[in-house]
Amino acid sequence: MNRKEKIFLAAFGSGLLPKAPGTWGSVVGLLSGGAILSYFPVETLFLLTILVTIVAVKQINLYEERTGVHDDKRIVIDEVAGIWLALCFAGTTVTALILTFLFFRLYDIWKPSIIGRIDKEAPGGWGVMGDDLVAGAAAGLSAALVLQGLNYLGFSG
Repeated sequence: MNRKEKIFLAAFGSGLLPKAPGTWGSVVGLLSGGAILSYFPVETLFLLTILVTIVAVKQINLYEERTGVHDDKRIVIDEVAGIWLALCFAGTTVTALILTFLFFRLYDIWKPSIIGRIDKEAPGGWGVMGDDLVAGAAAGLSAALVLQGLNYLGFSG
């Protein structure tokens, strides 16, 4: 990976860590997304997610064309975009952050239903990014539902 790829595709180098690069990329996404949401409205994070996704698909396609490697484990910008999308649904309370992270990692690792199909069947950058975006949407909705249930039961979070 060249320097630009390490910064962007490997999410500031978190994808280069020797163990669990996807988890570290998710942590970078969670912290950066939470920081963005503390200063800007949710629409800003949503639009940034779209922008990062478009740029990432193109850059991943170029990377795969150059290296011949599909879905290199060091590429974790997909985790960043996925967890950003999840945060757009769930919010940034401490409970929301924890639930979002846990649901996102669960869906990203387990890859149920269409998430797994996208991961296996979609080519290039859309295959790399697509499964994490769907996992992010599912994680955000799951976290939001659990938060609503907790609020209904009288727990704030």
